[in-house]
Amino acid sequence: MQVFHTESKIIITCNKRLSTYLQREVEALGYEPVRVFPTGVELKGTVTDTIPLNLNLRCASQILYSLKTFTARDPKELYDGLVTIEWEKLIDFTGYFSVSSNVNNEHILTPLFANVKVKDAIADRIKSIKGIRPDSGPEVNKTLVHLYWQDDRAEIFLDTSGETLAKHSYRKIPGKAPMLEALAASTIMATKWDLKSTFINPMCGSGTLAIEAALLATDKSPGLFRMNYGFMHILGYDETVFFAERRNLKDKAKKETGFKIIATDISEDAVDIARKNARTAGVEHLIDFAVCDFEDTGVPAETGVVMFNPEYGERLGVHTKLEITYKRIGDFLKKKCLGYNGYVFTGNPDLAKKIGLKAARKIEFYNGKLDCRLFEYELYQGSKREPKEEN
Repeated sequence: MQVFHTESKIIITCNKRLSTYLQREVEALGYEPVRVFPTGVELKGTVTDTIPLNLNLRCASQILYSLKTFTARDPKELYDGLVTIEWEKLIDFTGYFSVSSNVNNEHILTPLFANVKVKDAIADRIKSIKGIRPDSGPEVNKTLVHLYWQDDRAEIFLDTSGETLAKHSYRKIPGKAPMLEALAASTIMATKWDLKSTFINPMCGSGTLAIEAALLATDKSPGLFRMNYGFMHILGYDETVFFAERRNLKDKAKKETGFKIIATDISEDAVDIARKNARTAGVEHLIDFAVCDFEDTGVPAETGVVMFNPEYGERLGVHTKLEITYKRIGDFLKKKCLGYNGYVFTGNPDLAKKIGLKAARKIEFYNGKLDCRLFEYELYQGSKREPKEEN
């Protein structure tokens, strides 16, 4: 099974509402999507093709390479369909593998049972050929197999990513209620920022938005922060391809920018955490950090983007303190940020009303399972644009 050289279906998964930005990234790398759906993008390609995808994509979660699609009405048919695959040519019999799944079948009460059937089929097949059963368990840092089983249709994949790509591996200290890196990158990509003008992130928390802005502006890919992927543990892996791609990432990354990225927070601890995360990402020198109330954030007399990700509390609960904060955000944008595009990411539409500005766009996202919006404000007088929903 020459999966590194044989084309098959590739599914790149992402969190819901990020596929628009994932598609943009995939096409920028020169790949042509076969299909785009709410939680991912489908391509045709080899496992070798997944290497640059894994190293470059900011908005993705997992990259799955399809091995086989078959009919499986019950666990026995699932086992029978899986045991015919030449697993001994994919997984080292002295190695380790794990199984993940997405299952909706009337015979399965828990995905864990389906996972066990997959493990048994793989281990039994390898033992029948090699005489030894490989180890298996919950760790996802070696070979990872993914089962998609809906009703009587089963599809088995190699997960070429392993650990999720949605975390970009530089954030060693998460801080309080951090935004997932893939979501942060997507929200920035949804703005009108040109990657060449000022980017201001008041209330920066652990610094994720400012750091992702710096990484985007310098074309520094997430693959530079990580040295282990699922594709590395598939038999036939050629490390020269990985290291060549990693050298390409280093070569294209810029060391400096010609504009300011500003990140502030009233919490000294938050700014300290943000600095450390930025240092790990190699972009601390590109970000001007300051401890201050957001209203005291310095705004250069230029153009660019001002982006807030404030607390938004419970979906249905409106807190007086947060109402005041959102009103102050609106005042700050109106008084200090003229000429900029302002953005507020929130999961509380009632609080968003307290900003007191008409949104030019309301861009849909999810933060976990919470329905959120990125509100865009054109900060010049006389705007008559009506708000509209965007997917």
